[in-house]
Formats: sequence, structure tokens, C-alpha cells
Amino acid sequence: TYTLNQGIKIFGQKGYEATYKEVSQLHKRNCFKPIDVNEIVGDKRKKALESLIFLTQKNDGEIKGRACANGSKQRQWTDKKTTTSPTVSLESIMLTCVIDAKEKRDVITADIPNAFVQTDNEGETVIMKVRGQLAEILISTAPEIYKEYKTKENGQTVIYLEVLKALYGLLQSALLFYKKLRKDLEGIGFRVNPYDPCVANMMVDGHQLTVTWHVDDLKSSHIDPDINESYINWLRMKYEDVNKVKATSGKIHNYLGMQINFSVEGKVKINMSRYVRDMLNSFDYKMELREKVKTPAAEHLFKINKNAKKLDKDKAEVFHTTVAKGLFLCKRSRPDIQTTIAFLCTRVKEPDVDDWKKLLRLLNYLKKTQLN
Repeated sequence: TYTLNQGIKIFGQKGYEATYKEVSQLHKRNCFKPIDVNEIVGDKRKKALESLIFLTQKNDGEIKGRACANGSKQRQWTDKKTTTSPTVSLESIMLTCVIDAKEKRDVITADIPNAFVQTDNEGETVIMKVRGQLAEILISTAPEIYKEYKTKENGQTVIYLEVLKALYGLLQSALLFYKKLRKDLEGIGFRVNPYDPCVANMMVDGHQLTVTWHVDDLKSSHIDPDINESYINWLRMKYEDVNKVKATSGKIHNYLGMQINFSVEGKVKINMSRYVRDMLNSFDYKMELREKVKTPAAEHLFKINKNAKKLDKDKAEVFHTTVAKGLFLCKRSRPDIQTTIAFLCTRVKEPDVDDWKKLLRLLNYLKKTQLN
């Protein structure tokens, strides 16, 4: 992932075209409107958020741009409780998968495209500042609209915009989309589970249609494939605009980092071997993974040597990142490493060389068992 300047330097004209495409589609979706700089009075200019855009190259070679607002400044005046969005609990995912398998339901997973920018921004007016080359690209998408609002700050082109949609990066965007999706589901007869606000059910033809969601990633199930497909068609009608709703049917689904497999009738298998492989491949010290071990930890796991040498900054950061990835893994599909991860989580603040050896043993174990 690269910033705008880095991306255009690396990708050249393709980077510029990807940026133009991203900014242009936001303009066409009426995501913002320009503001005269003279109308921004008081502390409004100080509260203006910086605009960001990142460029990435996908596996097929396509260059993709993603524009967002740097909402970190909002933390200064926004209560976290008013911006946090609920997401489906891991327990609900597992339980609904077991029910899907037991009742031999048809399962579909789906991804809503550009979910946030299809959602109106509500509450406090949000002002965003677009500067430099990004501002010039924005002007080029619709000069008849933006050119007259162009100003200069420190020699750079600047345009101030009011953000009208729940742009990525705003603290409240995920919550706003959650409210929209929940309202839409309830509008067609779904009832939200009182124990998990991201699980909803509706009786259709005497059987339960169940939907779980994590932001814009959804899973639905019903015993009748036609009913399930009708729900996906409704989803497409409601949320498909520039890009299509991506839906996967069948026995195998990749959902929230997990492969959910219903191939054996009446059973479900959760597998994260791809995640483990990526976790091992991204480890910066692969050359140290040489041991062959049968367990994730030795019997001295909980012993701490207070005199052990602390890790340098770089290794300490790798340690912290790798343990966090292990935590995600053990909660979803690898309970066999849960005890080891629980201990290593207590060591992330100041890991030492002994902790590093314990992490290496865990990774060697995962290397041996990654297909499990």
C-alpha cells in the first residue's frame, strides 16, 4: 500500500488513473460538496480533517485507489461510545454455522460494495481538506463545480469539502452503516437477536432465514436455496450501484478470515490454513524457524527469567504483531495454541529473548501443523 505520491512514482500513469477513478466515483456518488474557505469560521478550520488516498496493486495487476478521511482528529471531541459499531460475535458465527450444518441449510456469503459511501453522514457537519495533487485531480473530475473553490495554503492547492456520506476513515462511518443495514433488514421483516445485534432472523415458508454480519460482510442461510437467493437479490437491489454485490454459494466459503466447509453432510469444518501460511510467510525471521516440534510450547512456558535480555525495538514489534495474529487464529480455528498465546499476550510490552524462543517454538509447531 502506497500514499499518492509514492504510488504515482511507482505506478506512473496507472497510479494517476486509479486515483482519478476513485475520486471521480466519489464525486458521482455525491459524497461531498465544496465550501467557500471564507465561510469556514471559528474552530471549523482547525477541525477540518485531512484527506488521504492509498494505492495498492491487486493480484491481477490492477492498481486500486482507496480514498478516505483521516478521522483520528475526531477523537479529540468525539465520545468512543457514540461511534463504536457492533459486529457479529465469534460465538454467533460458530453457532449459526453449526445450525446451518445440522439443518442442512443452503449458505451464501456476500460482500456489500462501497457500503459506507452509500450511507448518509449524520450528526455533526464534517469538513475535509483536500490538498496538493489530490486537490488538482478532484478539480479535473468536475472543474465547473470545484475550480471556483480552489485556494492556496503554503503554496499548495487546497479545497475544503463538506462530507455528505459516511466516508471511510470517519469514526462514525461503521456505526452509520450498521444502523442503515439494520433498519433495512427490519423493514422487510427480520427481527434482530436480543443477544447479538448482528444476527437477524425471519421465518419464510415455515423455516428460519438467518443473517449474520460483520460491517459489510454477510452470511445468510435457509433450508431452501431459492429463498436464500431471493434474499441476495434483495441485497443487490438495495446496495448494488457502481460495483456488484459479491455473493458466494455452495459448500465452501471464505468468511472473515476463515474457510467454512459444509462438504460433509451434517457437519461444518472451520479451517484457517491459508491464514497460517500467510502468517508464516510474513514473519521477518523465517530463517530462525528450523525446529521440528510436536507441541506449541515446552513445559517451561510459564517460567520467566527476570535477567533475560530484552528484545530490540524491531524484534519487539515483530513479536507483538505475530502474537496478535496468533490471538486471532486461536479464537477461530486453533484452540490447540490458545494456552501458549494467552501467555505470550502477557509478554508483548517488554518481550525478552526467552519469550522470542517461545514464539519461535509456536511458529515451528504451526509450520508443522498448518494444514490442520
